[in-house]
Amino acid sequence: MSDVIKDLSELRLSYEQGELHEAQISNDPHVQFLNWFNHALDANLHEPYTMSLATANAQGRPHVRTVLLRGATEAGYDFYTNYDSQKGLDLAENPFAELLFYWPSLERQVRISGKVIKISEQESTDYYHKRPRDSQIAAHISTPQSGAISSREELQQRFQQLQQRVGDQDELAKPEFWGGYRLEADYYEFWQGRPNRLHDRLSYEKQNDHWVIQRLMP
Repeated sequence: MSDVIKDLSELRLSYEQGELHEAQISNDPHVQFLNWFNHALDANLHEPYTMSLATANAQGRPHVRTVLLRGATEAGYDFYTNYDSQKGLDLAENPFAELLFYWPSLERQVRISGKVIKISEQESTDYYHKRPRDSQIAAHISTPQSGAISSREELQQRFQQLQQRVGDQDELAKPEFWGGYRLEADYYEFWQGRPNRLHDRLSYEKQNDHWVIQRLMP
């Protein structure tokens, strides 16, 4: 394999999969999101529920990672994590974040911004017990998340030790340091790729309890 990168300036595609017109969209951005999300599901895309989550700490230093969407209602968009993770630490200092969904084969992306809150302990517990048993065990031993560990072997050993200790007991309690967050949206942007980089971009911004829709320059 060559260690010389190709000339990236020559790599490009023409976006011709669709269009985005004001007359065709919902006045409710959550409904519009569900329309696009369900389209992505119906298209059998690989994990269309993955999203980039961008957070920043009190000093404004950003961190971004890929997480899984685990709930989508008018109340907001849910994801789960270790509260002591980098994302959890960021959100404790600065509760504002942004989600990005990107579906390349549809030439679409959606940005969703807003304030993030912790969901209820009961909701977190209910979701935790829906997870596969080994995923529950992993939540217990992967702490502090993003902390250094000496080797892959140590991580595997911790996992196997807890596996053996809990055996087939009926219920493994949710760790106190693990649970869910909900992003309460106040801004959306829908992007549809178009030829000649004249992309369609429509934003929804919440103003006085209603949504203002604008077309943005590409």
